[in-house]
Amino acid sequence: MADEPTSKRRRFTHDQTGSEDYLSPLLHHHQTPTVETMPHAFDNIDPFLSPATSWGFDEFAHDPSYLASQEQLRSLLFTTARSAAPTRAGTPVELEENAYETSFDIKQVLANGRRVQYFKNYISSVAPWLDMFDRDRAFGIQLTALAKESPPLLYAILAIGARHLERKEKTQSSFDSLELYQEAIRLLTPLLQARNTQVIAACVVLCCLEMFSASAQDWRRHLEGCAAVFEAFGVNGFSGDVLQAVFWCYARMDVCGALISDGTETTLLSPARWLPENTPEDCVETLFRDSASPDMYANYAVYLCAKACELISDRNKFIELGQENGCDTDSFNNRWSRLWDQLASWFFYRPKEILPVNTIDATPFPQIFFTYWAAISSNQLYHTACVLLLSANPQRKALLEQSSTSSMLWHAKRICGISTTNPHEGCLNNAIQPLWIAGRLLSHSSEQALVVKTIRHIEAMTGWTATWRVRDLEQTWGYKVR
Repeated sequence: MADEPTSKRRRFTHDQTGSEDYLSPLLHHHQTPTVETMPHAFDNIDPFLSPATSWGFDEFAHDPSYLASQEQLRSLLFTTARSAAPTRAGTPVELEENAYETSFDIKQVLANGRRVQYFKNYISSVAPWLDMFDRDRAFGIQLTALAKESPPLLYAILAIGARHLERKEKTQSSFDSLELYQEAIRLLTPLLQARNTQVIAACVVLCCLEMFSASAQDWRRHLEGCAAVFEAFGVNGFSGDVLQAVFWCYARMDVCGALISDGTETTLLSPARWLPENTPEDCVETLFRDSASPDMYANYAVYLCAKACELISDRNKFIELGQENGCDTDSFNNRWSRLWDQLASWFFYRPKEILPVNTIDATPFPQIFFTYWAAISSNQLYHTACVLLLSANPQRKALLEQSSTSSMLWHAKRICGISTTNPHEGCLNNAIQPLWIAGRLLSHSSEQALVVKTIRHIEAMTGWTATWRVRDLEQTWGYKVR
């Protein structure tokens, strides 16, 4: 069958290459713009993606000091990733790091202003959603312990704790988080070459902070620096201990960025780089299952969703941009069938922790209750990946045995039901993009109204920008939901 363009053409963003070739040009050609040379916040807005916030103008996101610091951090991360030389014993970097360790007093830092409140907020509200795929609670326990001897990590933790409160309280001026964010970057600057766990973790925490106010257009830009560092340092989803947990936190954000692009982009780090080097494709399922960890099995769903985004992006670029990436019809169908079988296997072999404890058929959405945090988002991402595949290949869908799992609407209603049944905040903010994907398939006004209510609740509950997706859904449905 000849390759024909799809009927609905997509708007491709500035990066029109596969993620395998994406980071290298950035590393070699990255330049740090000044505030004066940065584009105005409302210039060159891609109409394919919505504005970021329901607040209107977000002072924090457009503060010149924040924008300059954000670019400074991004430049530092790329500079660090470019350097392949290991840090030698006795370098100024290590000496300065040791000096911090001897002079740093966490009690003195926390005695200033509301910092104890920000630290408490991080532990009680922010860390649980960073740790939702990690029963060892790397962000809540291990990083807070490491922060006692790492000023950059402590200030990053305080900054995100403060920013989370500002978002929930809808603070529009006098941002303590900005001062803490800038101090974390200042302290990071001489230490990045040390490449230790605390430094890499601080970078990811700061990346998470940026996401609170990031516009859809800028989502991937905030992730690029971390992606470059992970790639350069060889950190992946099986690195072990804290770095492994930090990587998967990044990976979930990377998948959200790919979902936001609506088929135009894959993840910044290709899924192959989430695995140990040279892992054969037919060994991936065994790799995850042999870990004997429900957390890693949940992460397997994140990986499979990333693979779905990669496949759809490759196909769209092959058809619509004429990119020679090998994703012709035969290759696409073969990859599609293999991935569909992997998703079916994931669903069938879920360990008991990943299974729902109760499922009730209800209207408009089923009630699917989980007691384990990682089960909530991983099951939702499984259904999201299925919707993506079924919508991308109607011909292959028609060949499937007729069952509930071959129905896009069945998966869409379960995406919604999982969010309306499970209140965990960390799983709510990761549900924004799946709810948007599912919501486009809903036709009844009661279903649409409940999805809108859920998305608005997510923003109010978590402080995470969410209601811009309501506007996208309303545009799809053709009317405004009251």
